[in-house]
Amino acid sequence: MWGRNVYDSISKFLQFQLTVNVVAVIVAFTGACITQDSPLKAVQMLWVNLIMDTFASLALATEPPSESLLLRKPYGRNKPLISRTMMKNILGHAVYQLTIIFTLLFAGQLQRQSVLGGRGGERG
Repeated sequence: MWGRNVYDSISKFLQFQLTVNVVAVIVAFTGACITQDSPLKAVQMLWVNLIMDTFASLALATEPPSESLLLRKPYGRNKPLISRTMMKNILGHAVYQLTIIFTLLFAGQLQRQSVLGGRGGERG
C-alpha cells in the first residue's frame, strides 16, 4: 500500500513540477525574445522553484494511503513514469497558464502604453 502511494505521489509531483518549469522556461525565453527583457529574472526563477518545490513536496508527502490502492494492479517495471495521460495534462495546463500569462504580460503592456500615451508621454 505504501509503495503504490509513494509512486502516485512521485507521479503527481513530477506532473506539477514539469508543468511549472515548462511554463517558466517558455515565458522567460519568449519574453526575452519579444520584449528584449526577460519577464522573470534569474533570482525570481530560483524563488519560484524553491517555493513550488517546497509546497508541492509537503502537500504530496502528507497524503495518506487509501485502501483503494490495494485494489489496483501493481505497475510493471517497464511502465514509464510519465504516462501519455500525464503528458496531455502537462501540455494542457501549460497552454492554459501560458495563455493567461501572455495575456497579462502583453495586454497589460499595451494598456500601460495607452494610459501613459493619454497623459502626454512616458513617466520616469
